[in-house]
Amino acid sequence: MTERRATAREAIALLADEFTELPFPIRDPAPDGPLGWPGYDASRARAAERTGEEESVICGTATIEGTEAVVIAFEFGFLGGSLGERTGDRLEAAYTCARARRLPVVPLVATGGSRMQEGMLALSQLQRVARQSALTREAGLPQIAVLRDPTTGGGWATLGAGADVTLALPGAQIGFAGSRVRPPEADPAAYTAEAQLAAGAVDAVVAPEEVREVLGRWLRLLTAPGGAPAPPPRALGGTAPSATGWEAVRRARAAERPRAQAYLADYFGDRVALSGDRCGGTDPDGMLCGFGDHEGRTVAYAAQTGAATRPAGYRTATRLIRLADRLGIPVLTLVDTPGAANDAEAERQGVGAAIAELFGAVAAARVPVTTLVIGEGGSGGALALAAPGNTWATPDSYFSVIAPESAAAILKRPPWEAEATADQLRLRPQDLAELGVLRVVGQEPREGPSRKPDAGDRRP
Repeated sequence: MTERRATAREAIALLADEFTELPFPIRDPAPDGPLGWPGYDASRARAAERTGEEESVICGTATIEGTEAVVIAFEFGFLGGSLGERTGDRLEAAYTCARARRLPVVPLVATGGSRMQEGMLALSQLQRVARQSALTREAGLPQIAVLRDPTTGGGWATLGAGADVTLALPGAQIGFAGSRVRPPEADPAAYTAEAQLAAGAVDAVVAPEEVREVLGRWLRLLTAPGGAPAPPPRALGGTAPSATGWEAVRRARAAERPRAQAYLADYFGDRVALSGDRCGGTDPDGMLCGFGDHEGRTVAYAAQTGAATRPAGYRTATRLIRLADRLGIPVLTLVDTPGAANDAEAERQGVGAAIAELFGAVAAARVPVTTLVIGEGGSGGALALAAPGNTWATPDSYFSVIAPESAAAILKRPPWEAEATADQLRLRPQDLAELGVLRVVGQEPREGPSRKPDAGDRRP
């Protein structure tokens, strides 16, 4: 970024009202720091005179678009926003305050890493920060980071990448390796906010003038009450039952059928998107994840789009469900896929392991999960997103152990027998309701699902 970097207090003023700085422990400094590094005291004195701050981080409470939060703002002008022992003292005090007052944490990160003049004592502050972040996650409090320029080193690897949601300013330098320690042949474009977004490590790149509003929406949704299971959305397509299995397949595959975007727009008054699996991948064409407002309360969503779902899509859905579970927010999943991506690249990216993780996340969730099948329900790649005992389907959908064409091929039948095979698979919504697998929206089931959610394994 070529323009002047905003100071820590300018960054706070950009997004917050009524900032109140927190008290922090006072550490008696040793001459030239814990290592006796010659000139360290003089460097700190110059940094303090230049910035008007006593340390590289400012911590306090603030109101952001109506939601109170603990704000941690780095001052890059103070020794490159580096972390030392006194920085760790302030960060620990901020996280402790957040847990005591049940407030979300918002780090405004701009740091070059750990402070060399304090050696391993500075580096060990990363463990201290990681511990405080872990305790805050266990307490069910969200952490939403805003990544400024630059966000590198241990600050990126803890406060930045370790947050539940990461927002980044356009063009910000973001990466574990700072500009002076990268290989000379490294592509600088790989260390940007935009590159981290493409790699699934950042949820959104947000213009400075929009940060307040976007951050406020995230805070409002992630701190709103959860509670009861999300009701299934209403059917937006045809409501007449399919006469045959093949008709159900054709209706589910029809190009004009309403897809996930239409269902999400109809169901939510406001929503924000979670992007990326934090493992180097995204699947924007196959999986949409985020949080939204439904009739005054927050619901998390993971929605397939009708395309084959890639490993990054499954991992992003797993990330979404685990975050919602920690925050006590009910989950809505929309099933619509011919199946998991089955190309060689998907196998190299671990599609089987990604599906297994999602199965586990749904099974272990303590919050209620509601599923609506809105199109194709293709095999295990669809079932991984489905809630046991609380799955619904629209009349213009189907759910099957395998696509009828593939079933016919496996059974060594000619291709023209796929239509008859569809009937044998009993994949229509009304067939599945009779089998006790799911319920059809807008229709009373003859029998309830074969497995009802256990009262003890869902959070009320």
